Amino acid sequence: MVTMSCVRFNTPAQRQQMTDVTRGVQADEPIAQFLGPAITESKIARLRLMAASPNSKIRETVAASYHAPEDLYEMLSHDPDPGVRQWLARNEHVPCDILRRLASDEDETVRSFVAINYFVPADAMETLSADESPRVRALADWKAALAAETNALAS
Repeated sequence: MVTMSCVRFNTPAQRQQMTDVTRGVQADEPIAQFLGPAITESKIARLRLMAASPNSKIRETVAASYHAPEDLYEMLSHDPDPGVRQWLARNEHVPCDILRRLASDEDETVRSFVAINYFVPADAMETLSADESPRVRALADWKAALAAETNALAS
C-alpha cells in the first residue's frame, strides 16, 4: 500500500515568500491558513507541462488553477475530455471569451457549470437561457432570479 505524507516541504525561497506575504496578517486570521508562495515562472512552466499530460485528471488540475496563463485556458477549452472543460467552466478566472464558447459546448454539464459561473457574460447567459437542456435552462433561470433578488435588495 502506497501512502502519501501531508507534510509540505517548502524551499527556503518559498518560506521567505510566505513570510513576506504574511507580514501584517495575524496567525489566527483565516487567510493566514491559505497563503502560499508567489506564482513564479517555474510554476507556470509546471502548469504548461501538466496541461500537456495524457492524464485528464492532471489537465483538470490546470483547468481549475487560478494562475494558468490565458493560452492554457484556451487550449484546455478544446480538450476532448469533458471533465477538463467542466473544471474550466467553473473557474472564475477564465476569460469571458472562453466562457462564451463553453456556453455552447456539446457537454450539458459543461454548459451547466458555465451557467452558474459568477463571471459569465450576459450574452452567454442569454444563450444558456435558451439551451436545449432543461437542466441548463433551469440553472440559468435560477441565477437570473438570484441576480434580480440581489438588485432588488440593493435598490
